[in-house]
Amino acid sequence: MKSSAKKIELASVDDLFSTEESRQDAAREKIMEIPLSELFPFEDHPFSVRDDDAMKETVESVKEVGVVVPAIARPREGGGYELIAGHRRKRACELAGLETMPVIVRDLDRDAAIIAMVDSNLQRENILPIEKAKAYKMKMEAINRRAGRPVKTVETVREENCGQVDMLPIRQTVK
Repeated sequence: MKSSAKKIELASVDDLFSTEESRQDAAREKIMEIPLSELFPFEDHPFSVRDDDAMKETVESVKEVGVVVPAIARPREGGGYELIAGHRRKRACELAGLETMPVIVRDLDRDAAIIAMVDSNLQRENILPIEKAKAYKMKMEAINRRAGRPVKTVETVREENCGQVDMLPIRQTVK
């Protein structure tokens, strides 16, 4: 017989003597100063970061007042953090010579991170149409995966509709 005592988990001394307030405080999101070397770009990020006049203005602002709005990131499996929002701010920090930047770390799965990334970037003024299209496509696929529906690709749509085309009667021309 296997012992059921192996399944028992004992609380640590700190857990036993902590207050409800300290437990709630530990669960809250916090802004952390994270080294730029530990921040990695979002995989397949549809928005490009350009060193243009707007970036020069952002760099000057970062030099004067720092990063006003913290970036959002999620922990990576290989260590460090994957940026969800804040790619331009990170680049501005690099150009301004900073070594860290303020970041809110959230524990998000890939689909939730995609939705947050797209929503946080679509408010920008100058977005190329191709960037916007790729972002909306990524968001739609993430929403579909979260809803449990299979993602339709061009190939699956063709396969589904192929039978309909084959069934159409062929008109004969009368001369």
